[in-house]
Amino acid sequence: MAKITLRGNPVHTSGELPKAGSQAPEFRLTAKDLKDVSLADYKGKKKLLNIVPSLDTPVCAISTRKFNEHAKVHKDTVILIISADLPFAMGRFCGVEHLDNVVPLSLMRDKRFAQDYGVLIQDGPMAGITARAVVVLDANDKVIYTQMVPEIANEPDYEKALKALA
Repeated sequence: MAKITLRGNPVHTSGELPKAGSQAPEFRLTAKDLKDVSLADYKGKKKLLNIVPSLDTPVCAISTRKFNEHAKVHKDTVILIISADLPFAMGRFCGVEHLDNVVPLSLMRDKRFAQDYGVLIQDGPMAGITARAVVVLDANDKVIYTQMVPEIANEPDYEKALKALA
């Protein structure tokens, strides 16, 4: 269980992020068109999983915008934005912000992703949604970089995450 904070107050997650060098756990998440997608749907592409509590918060919005900029010029990579938000809200946010280079995915139907990736918050005011984390996978779904952001209100380390994709 990871120990992180929310504005300095300790919270705990359901486990730990997958280790670098391990095979990424399979998942089933819901896309904005309400279709279920899995890790296999992105086979052969490098993947950056930007795991956020909610796109309806400033830090989550900022990270989504920054990773969208990277995706504009790196077509060999797919940026998955994963949160507990409903697909409708995620689609609306990405549409209003013109974020066409990221793929918003929801935990709406299945929280196993959050459990399997160790990001489900167990206690505190945000219990039941995800911590802020980044997981980078190679084209064969091997984990090459992870970061559990220690303070939920902070942004991830963009430089390290994007360097892992290179």
